[in-house]
Amino acid sequence: MTTGIWVLGDQLWQGQAALTAHVENRAQTPVILIESCRYARVRRYHAQKLVLVWSAMRHFAQELRDAGWSVTYAAQAEEFETPLRQWIRDRGITTLVIMEPSDRPFAQFLKTLDLPCAVEMVPNTHFLWSVADFRQWAGSRKSLLMESFYREGRKRTGVLMAGNDPVGGQWNYDKDNRQPPKGTLNPPAPLTFAPDETTEAVIETVEALEFPTFGQARPFHWAVTRSQALDVLDHFITVRLKTFGPYQDAMVTGEDTMWHALVSPYLNLGLLHPQEVIEAAEQAYRDRQLPLNSVEGFIRQVLGWREYMHGLYWLVEDEYFQRNWFGHDRPLPDFFWTGQTPMNCLHQVIDQVMRTGYGHHIQRLMILSNFALIAGLQPQVVEDWFHAAFIDAYDWVMQTNVLGMGLFADGGTLASKPYAASANYVGRMSDYCQGCRYDRKARTGDNACPFNFFYWDFLDRHREKLQSQGRMSFILKNLDKMTPEERQAIRDRAQQWHQQLV
Repeated sequence: MTTGIWVLGDQLWQGQAALTAHVENRAQTPVILIESCRYARVRRYHAQKLVLVWSAMRHFAQELRDAGWSVTYAAQAEEFETPLRQWIRDRGITTLVIMEPSDRPFAQFLKTLDLPCAVEMVPNTHFLWSVADFRQWAGSRKSLLMESFYREGRKRTGVLMAGNDPVGGQWNYDKDNRQPPKGTLNPPAPLTFAPDETTEAVIETVEALEFPTFGQARPFHWAVTRSQALDVLDHFITVRLKTFGPYQDAMVTGEDTMWHALVSPYLNLGLLHPQEVIEAAEQAYRDRQLPLNSVEGFIRQVLGWREYMHGLYWLVEDEYFQRNWFGHDRPLPDFFWTGQTPMNCLHQVIDQVMRTGYGHHIQRLMILSNFALIAGLQPQVVEDWFHAAFIDAYDWVMQTNVLGMGLFADGGTLASKPYAASANYVGRMSDYCQGCRYDRKARTGDNACPFNFFYWDFLDRHREKLQSQGRMSFILKNLDKMTPEERQAIRDRAQQWHQQLV
């Protein structure tokens, strides 16, 4: 009787459940990792995403060998099944152990495999809340507000708590963390890494792929090992966290990362565990008296938002992922793949994503998703682009974030109102409007910013539906202050742009 372990590409942690269950017998427990080109062709993934995943997998395989495991590595296999079956036969595997995948499509794929051995699924230990725990919390609640979930998480874990009360007397400090980028800001440079021999080989492999990818493979500066990921975490805690809070929503040309942590790719690969990330931030607060608004704001992203998105992703029914509450059906404009658009905000963000595979949460929500929402782009096409474009993207990450938060395609299951905004927001929270050919204050005319006429056209087209969203009623009253001529001019300008975007 031989037990084998299949380590998936986003489960790269020696503390994951499948490995820890057999660590005492590691020398006699075969392990396999597989790179699948077919899986990489599912969508036009960012070249740096492929480099990160494959390089991290190869480094992790060596880490396991160094720890005494017997590891087989299938590099650049056409698909998963063939090398998996061959390995099962060659090693005489009678039971294959897999930690539950984070993504639903891959979980379904695993069910279709007809393998010559028994398959044992063990619980996923890469999250603080199990799927069962989240379901129990959701229970019969009428609403599943993230804030309520976050507070429950704080109470359960004791993070930033003083007995039964939150440290500082408040649960969150959002109001202190929305400062616009006025004056001269000098964010510290992020910690970067030169590609080693293994990573360089993967870069060359990705550059030679016969199927299309997105963005640029070089320069590649991401961490690819747990040791490097821990260095990134430490750099954030010691250098960047102190000033993270106030400007976490700000966007500045030429500053790709601001004070952001840049740990999401490593959390989502398993190179870092959320518990150690949260503990590092809380310990820094207590030991170094870091500003509470910065520490709480960061912890909320991990203990709150990340766990909430994963739980909600596994809670909803399959039909959730096809929802389209507004009935939007516009195709994705080509400039999402090229960055070639006269709208400077979109150009800057997409160009950044092409170069790095990264964009912070406000660039994603209030530039990319906001435009897609008010321009009426088809939600599932937009989600697929996000999934392909970002280095930290996975199905569980993007489905609820893009469809629910970004596009309000679920009709309010997740968010209390659509995150739609005009150019006024972009002008306040970024410097992108400076030098743009469009006038951020104009709603009509040839120089009007598309964020303006698309925003007001969106409100006008969907007024009846939006009226049911309590937080939207005040904004909708502004439509009544416009003359019929101006509303028609806005409608006409939006239609003209839709014709150009096709």
